[in-house]
Formats: sequence, C-alpha cells, structure tokens
Amino acid sequence: MKVGIASFAHIHAGGFARLLAAMDGVTVLAADPETELAAPGEVRGKDFAAQLGVEYVDSYEELFAWAPDKVVVCAENARHRPLVELAAAHGVDVLCEKPLATTPEDGAAMVAACRAAGVRLAVAHPVRFSPAYLAVRDAVRAGTTGAVLAVAGANNGYMPGARRRWFTDPELAGGGALTDHTVHLADLLDDLFEGSPVTSVYAQTNNVLYEGEVPVETAGLLTLTYGNGAVATIDCSWSQPQHHPAWGGLAMQVIGERATVEMDAFDQKVHGFSETSRAGIELPYGVDLDALMLRAFLYGQGDGPVAVPDGEAGLRALRVVAAAYESARLGRTVSVG
Repeated sequence: MKVGIASFAHIHAGGFARLLAAMDGVTVLAADPETELAAPGEVRGKDFAAQLGVEYVDSYEELFAWAPDKVVVCAENARHRPLVELAAAHGVDVLCEKPLATTPEDGAAMVAACRAAGVRLAVAHPVRFSPAYLAVRDAVRAGTTGAVLAVAGANNGYMPGARRRWFTDPELAGGGALTDHTVHLADLLDDLFEGSPVTSVYAQTNNVLYEGEVPVETAGLLTLTYGNGAVATIDCSWSQPQHHPAWGGLAMQVIGERATVEMDAFDQKVHGFSETSRAGIELPYGVDLDALMLRAFLYGQGDGPVAVPDGEAGLRALRVVAAAYESARLGRTVSVG
C-alpha cells in the first residue's frame, strides 16, 4: 500500500511517518514544500524526511502523481482544506490531523468535497482507541453507570509553540489551547453519547500561563450541555511544564446515576524517581494509540471496537470549538449551530 504524507508541519507528522514506514507492505512518500513559516531551528522538508528515513518529493503535485492509496494531512490547521480537497480531487482517502479546520465553513466544505468524490475523510482523534476510554464506554453502554449526569474532562499539555511556532499563530492555528485541546474530549463525548448533540457552550479563556510570550489563549474551561441532559466540562489548557517528563495527558470522570467511572488515557506508566538525574521518571508500557488509529485508517475497523472518526464527527467537534470562542468573546452561553 502506498501512503503519502502531506506536510511535516504538525508535531505528530514524524511519529506517523515512522509508524507507517514500519508497517509491513506500506511504502511512504512525503512532501513538505510550505516551510516558509517555520521558525529558525525547526527541521522540516527534505532534511526531516532524511531523519525519518522516508522518501521525499518537493511538491504536492509530485506526491499525488505517485498515485498514493491513502494520504495523511499534517499541515497547519488553516492549510487542511486545500490539501483535503486535493486528495478528494485525486480520488484518494485522507486522514486529516485534528482539528478538521479552523472554521466550520471550511470543515463543511471538506466533508462535502470528499462526499462528492466518493472518498473517505477521517480525522486523527486517536484517543477513541484508548483501552481506558473503551472500558468507560462499555460501562456506560452496559448500563453499569446508569444515565450519565455529568462529565469532567481535562486535556492538558505542553505549550506546543516551543516545537512548532505556528501553533501560536492565530491565523494558521485558528486559536490557541482551546483549538488544540478541546476537540479530543469533544470527540470522545460525541462517541460516548452516540451523537447526542451539544446544545450550548459556555467558555472562558485567558493567557496567564504565557502572558506576553504568545498572542493566543493558553488556558480555557468549557461547560457543554448535551441534548441527552448531560453536562460536561473540558479543561483544555497548555498547563504542563516544559521540563515535565510527559507531554501532558487526557483524563475524564463520568458521573452516572448508579456509579462514577474514571479514565486516564495516557497513564499506562511506571512512575519513579531517578537518583542519578534527581528528577522524576515515567516508563510507558501502554498501547500506541496512533498506531491503532493508523492501522484502522489503512485497513478498516475489522473486528475492532471502534473506527477512526469521520469528517462529520470532526465537524461536530469543530462547531463546539467555534461556539466556545464566541462564548468567550461575548461572556455568555451560546447555542451550537
């Protein structure tokens, strides 16, 4: 199978390339021509491909002339739409990094283009594959928790602008921490509630954590009301210290009529302390969620419990983000259109 990687802009692009190249029967070709906005010291383009050990071409035209079977789009958020539409025009299934786009209008156009072309549009929300999340979902759907009354979720992490400057560019990224870290939990709740819609959002944001360093919000808190009556909160802050051994995490507490269940998607680790370095250490042993997601994208869900979210799911999460920004701007609860 021939898999193209369109852009190395996203932090996850390198990991995706390595995982794909290691899969039996998969050949990888990458293109990353739009590097003019990279900060000094950011390794992109042909040099990054050489580090990864994958073949490289200089343009997206050459990438699609190679006739890939699938394409993974890892461009800056604002550049997702043209690349997804290019994949659709070539009849190629595409996996797009999250969030789907920077505006619901662009997201809807991407969904429409792929539908019209008869190609699959998937969105990179790998946390759906977390065994911890699947255990929570099983408990809810089996009735163990009873009806879900409330959910408290947190997706915290490093401030990613330290690795890729565009993450803190409001035009290229579409925002800051709210854009970056709302969609994973919004997607999990979309799946957990089996598509029950978000009816309203209240959000507050600030830039206390990196005041004066970046022009976007670095912390946010959302309250979502769902059509099924549940209320959820999402902490989407870039609050993980840069010196911490882990990038961050995603945790969720689901409160039901009969029971409360909790999950931490990335805490399959042995925690300890190194006397040599006089610092905390974490040794992960859990499954690689990106690998599970990529395999499901390439070969389908099969007998697995979950599929890669489609473009419609990505668009629903994007509409939550758009409503949250409107709420933060207006200082009141807003409806989700």
